[in-house]
Amino acid sequence: MKAMILAAGLGTRLRPLTNDRPKALVEVAGRTLLEITLARLRTFGVSEVIVNVHHFADMVVDYLKSHDNFGMHIEVSREEVLLDTGGGLKKAGWFFLKDASRADEPFLLHNVDVISTIDLGRMVQSHKQNKALATLAVQKRESSRQLLFDEHLQLCGRRAGRDPEPEIARPAAHLEPLAFSGIHVISPRVLPMLTEDGIFSIITSYLRLGSKGESIRAFRADEYYWRDLGKPDDLEKAARDLEQKTLTP
Repeated sequence: MKAMILAAGLGTRLRPLTNDRPKALVEVAGRTLLEITLARLRTFGVSEVIVNVHHFADMVVDYLKSHDNFGMHIEVSREEVLLDTGGGLKKAGWFFLKDASRADEPFLLHNVDVISTIDLGRMVQSHKQNKALATLAVQKRESSRQLLFDEHLQLCGRRAGRDPEPEIARPAAHLEPLAFSGIHVISPRVLPMLTEDGIFSIITSYLRLGSKGESIRAFRADEYYWRDLGKPDDLEKAARDLEQKTLTP
């Protein structure tokens, strides 16, 4: 199975830790975020990965080389300008389309700065069973940005904390706000559908595609541990969770 790790961000919320390194190489309990993410992916059968890089890009390349790519086939997608999640995936899309015999095989898209115990195998299975274009791991928790899903777990809209009105792409009688966890399962057929150019969020594409009837589904991950590692105190909390066996990445 293939995957993409989104690791190009500046990691501004992690400063001063990211003043001299990319966020992918910030450590939790002696392991880098990149190593932890790669290990999680490998556990679920991922053997081929592409990592997007920008901030201190050469450090990521050298790190992977020095660790023999952790025994995986790893490619790097360099972004001269940060392209956001959608633009980053579009630029790296060739990685998932180069083998015509695997054109229908879904892949994982995983933020480097989240850590969880989400069962990625169950998530892939759900994606296949529902013949979805994309499946998003979500939870019922507080978040400044919420995705809105209908009773069939189809993506219908989003709401940002400061926006008085939600953005609705697919009207529904009842909408449930859920927080996105930065982990997707995606069918490669979405790649030619990314008509946006340059810098754009993949959520923008999902909403557009959902409005046209494509299946962008939720995977309810409420039962699993999840933490965003965007700030230094989040790293400390995750390290404590590792020590207490709350988390086994």
